Amino acid sequence: MTPNDEFPHTSPDPIADPQGYQRHLLELLGDDDPAAVQTATPREWHTMIDVAGAKVHLAPAEGEWSVFGCLAHAVDAEIVMSARYRWILAHDEPPLLGYDQDLWVQRLHADPDAEPSADLLAALAALRRTNLALWRRSTERERARVGVHDERGPESFDLSFRMIAGHDRFHLRQARETLEALAAG
Repeated sequence: MTPNDEFPHTSPDPIADPQGYQRHLLELLGDDDPAAVQTATPREWHTMIDVAGAKVHLAPAEGEWSVFGCLAHAVDAEIVMSARYRWILAHDEPPLLGYDQDLWVQRLHADPDAEPSADLLAALAALRRTNLALWRRSTERERARVGVHDERGPESFDLSFRMIAGHDRFHLRQARETLEALAAG
């Protein structure tokens, strides 16, 4: 059984319990190679969108994300991490701003007709390829460089890179559970 199969269905609140949230994402990764997990993620999202089919925009309950919402958040997170990685590598202990993931999904991805899933999938794949290339060419010294997250404190490039792999697992699982809830009625 992989960490992806056995993790809790919810995560600690990233604002109320920032260290718990960080630990949670790292636990989801476990000892797995974060680059391997992240390499597989765009393909897994393609499969998830195909499986969701006509249910891609249906949420299981008020205030919960649809499969599309989960994917939109994954893309938003990759955009944010793309910037954070570069700030960490280029600047000395830069501030890393947090963001309200629900607001981003609600306000940036509200009209499903204006933003096809295929566009999000393409954006995720391109960003991920670029970030994986940055990771692969980075040195151990570069991976140890830190930024200072406004909620969680110092985070290195290495830590950030590992956290996003756990984040991938969490939201793919959330999307699967969304489909299960919709199927159960």
